[in-house]
Amino acid sequence: MGGESSKPAPASPLLEEEWRKINWQDKKNPLQYVKNYKPFNKEVQLGILLHGATGAGKSSFVNSVQSVLRGRMIQEALADNTSHGCFTKEYKTHKIEKGSPDTFYPFVFNDIMGLGVDKGVTEDDVKLALAGHIKDEYQKRISSTTKNPTDNDKVHVLVCVVPADTLSVMKEQVVEKIRNIRMEASQLGIPQVAVLTKVDLACPEVKEDLKNVYKSKYLKEKMEQFSVNVGIPMNCIFPVKNYHEEIDLDDRVDSLILSVLRNIINFGEDFVNRRLRKV
Repeated sequence: MGGESSKPAPASPLLEEEWRKINWQDKKNPLQYVKNYKPFNKEVQLGILLHGATGAGKSSFVNSVQSVLRGRMIQEALADNTSHGCFTKEYKTHKIEKGSPDTFYPFVFNDIMGLGVDKGVTEDDVKLALAGHIKDEYQKRISSTTKNPTDNDKVHVLVCVVPADTLSVMKEQVVEKIRNIRMEASQLGIPQVAVLTKVDLACPEVKEDLKNVYKSKYLKEKMEQFSVNVGIPMNCIFPVKNYHEEIDLDDRVDSLILSVLRNIINFGEDFVNRRLRKV
C-alpha cells in the first residue's frame, strides 16, 4: 500500500531577505540627517508638491512627516478617514516647525486635491503648480495665479502619492493623468518620487509586521507594475505607512517615513544646485 502523495508546500508570500535594506534599529541617524539639513542655496526653500489619486493619503503623509520630525503626533493637515472623495479642497502649503514656533525646516509641502476621473484637480492645475503659478490656499485657479513666480514659488520635487491597497483597480484615466504630469515635470527637469501608502492594508504579512514591507512579494510586484505604468524608476518608489490610528510614535513607521524624506531632500537639493550652476 502506498502512502499519500506528498504535496508541495505553498509558496511563501515573503522573500527570504529584504530586497531593499532598511536599518530598522537606527532611527537616530536619518532623523539627525534631516534635522541638520541646510540647503547650499540659502535663499531657496525646497518646494515639495504632493499629488496623486483621490484618497491616497497625501494629507496623512504630511501629518506623518511632521509627527516624526517633531517627536509627537501632529494633525495640522486636515485628513479624512473615508474614501468617498478628496478631503483636500485647495492648494495648501505646509511648513514644519523646527524647535520653536518661529523657526521652520528649509522645505515645505504643497498639498493639492486629488486626481479623479471626473472631479478633482486637473492636469493643468498641477502643471501650473509645478512652475509656481498657484498661490497658497487657492480654490479657483483663474483668480489665484502668480504671474511672476520666484524660486520659492516653484516646485523642486514632485511626489506622487498612491494607495497600495487599491493600486490594482486604479482607473486608467487617473494613471494617464499621473503619466502626463510626470512627463511635464521631466521636461522641467523636476525630480519625481512616488510614495506608496497603506501598505499594511494591501498585504497581511506587512500588517502583521511592518518590517516585512521589503520582503513582501505582492508589494514588490505592485511597485514594479506601477513603475512600468507611469515611468517612475523603482529606486524612486517608496512604500510607507502613514500614522492613522496610533496615538504614539512607532520606530518602524518612522524609519520608512525618514527613508523617503531623506531621498526627497537629496533629489530636491541636487535639482536646485543644477539650476544654480546653469545661471
